[in-house]
Amino acid sequence: MRRTIATVVALAGGAAVLGGCAHTKATGFGNRNAPNEFVVTRNPPLVIPPDFALRPPRPGEPRPQEASPSQQALAAMFGGQAQLSPGQQGLIDKAGGAPEAGIRSEAGSPGTTVVDKGSAAKDILAAPAGNGDNSTVSTPQ
Repeated sequence: MRRTIATVVALAGGAAVLGGCAHTKATGFGNRNAPNEFVVTRNPPLVIPPDFALRPPRPGEPRPQEASPSQQALAAMFGGQAQLSPGQQGLIDKAGGAPEAGIRSEAGSPGTTVVDKGSAAKDILAAPAGNGDNSTVSTPQ
């Protein structure tokens, strides 16, 4: 008799436990519609949208990609012509206009006249860097 009662209690407990599993489907534990992290989907390849600002090439015109190496280098270093604000343009106009295009190369040319400051200025500029603890001064007599 005891054995029968124990079997009935065990079967009732097992039914209660299995009946509780049906309730977990609403929480997502046993839900078959839940996303599966092991399923990998393929994404479509990235496509560059068309650029409608491009114009078709005209016969006889130079190709925009075929710039001289010096123009490509200047564009890479300086990014091309920058737009000036009205304030900047006003300052340039007050100063007498924009300088010539090759002014930087002319500034260091041998034909440029400069004022000779003497050997003292050369010595000061050529002095080694330091904190000044070992500095000495000599004056010509």
